[in-house]
Amino acid sequence: MNIIKTKFKKKELLNSIETTYLKTDLPKIEIGDTLRVGFEVLEGDKKRIQAYEGVVISKKNQGINLTVTVRATLQGIGVERCFLLHSPKIKSLEVKRSSRIRRAKLYYLRNLSGKAARLKERFKKN
Repeated sequence: MNIIKTKFKKKELLNSIETTYLKTDLPKIEIGDTLRVGFEVLEGDKKRIQAYEGVVISKKNQGINLTVTVRATLQGIGVERCFLLHSPKIKSLEVKRSSRIRRAKLYYLRNLSGKAARLKERFKKN
């Protein structure tokens, strides 16, 4: 009986610590959104913010461990990056456009290129 209580207290303690590090100003990000991520890059002893723009093809985990995989096509080559959204290195997040999709993960975009990889835009209802 004591084992169950201590595990619950540990989980409660972890949750209370994690909530202090959660970002509150994150936009609502869905699969299929075109996202512009500004993240901090360290080059030698200088820091700068680099922008990365692409389509969100997957979301994983929840809470402080929330990650999104963003796929961009640069010079005809597909590049994917995984971002930990609550990381202090992420300086800005901006949703450029939303797409109408019917899948939870858009891994099929890896096999497509050019116009075939386009997604239909989702417009906001008034």
